Amino acid sequence: MSAMPSPAVRLSGLSIRFGDRVAVDEVDLCVPEGMFFGLVGPNGAGKSTLLSMIAGILDPDAGSVEIAGFDIRRSREQALEVMGLMLEGFSLPERLTGSELLEYTARLRGIGSEARERAVDLLEILELDRSPSTLIVDYSTGMRKKIGLAVAMMHRPRVLVLDEPFEAIDPVSALAMETLLGQYVDGGGTVLLSSHIMDVIERSCERVAVMNDGHVLAEGTIDEVSAEGTLAETFIRLVGAPPHRDIGWLR
Repeated sequence: MSAMPSPAVRLSGLSIRFGDRVAVDEVDLCVPEGMFFGLVGPNGAGKSTLLSMIAGILDPDAGSVEIAGFDIRRSREQALEVMGLMLEGFSLPERLTGSELLEYTARLRGIGSEARERAVDLLEILELDRSPSTLIVDYSTGMRKKIGLAVAMMHRPRVLVLDEPFEAIDPVSALAMETLLGQYVDGGGTVLLSSHIMDVIERSCERVAVMNDGHVLAEGTIDEVSAEGTLAETFIRLVGAPPHRDIGWLR
């Protein structure tokens, strides 16, 4: 029997509140190395807050976060070094082209001779090489998502943490991003992503956690979690759907 892979991300009793509202409540979660892991839940479930604590942006009220064995509080620099981050609200330098942004990222990360090859590959597979002189300020929402992913991957991190990477992405671009992430995982990398797009989660992820009201309601392989139907059906069953209301004036 092969040994279980080491955890790339380990959350223990992770909690945070904002005023009287508990946003994340004692979450325990383990994402093994080399795993494509999905996090799903409705708006306000606590997904983005959870990812922000993993990234070290928010300081939890209780619990711990370990990234590849590094505690995000005690070994912050080492934890951030092994992570690639693409989170909601991250700003990008507006007056650079995509190529210039990746060159800037490579210098910040101390990437040497491989930097140009990596940048060319990322821009090509994400189809950002078609607009080489377009500044970030003129990028569409989808293009911003793609260049954000490229920035997160430039230093070949051990763990990618992605918040809604496929939002506002057309199907062709989504396929390119899935292919890129699949190659990364095949090479031993770990992806932890949140998404509302269930078919992407079912197609790409090996394991999934369903969150609501700051709690993890279910976690396991896609087949385990969606044993009683599709992942979307399981999601609705666990989270609950609003009661049907007939609006007469629409008829």
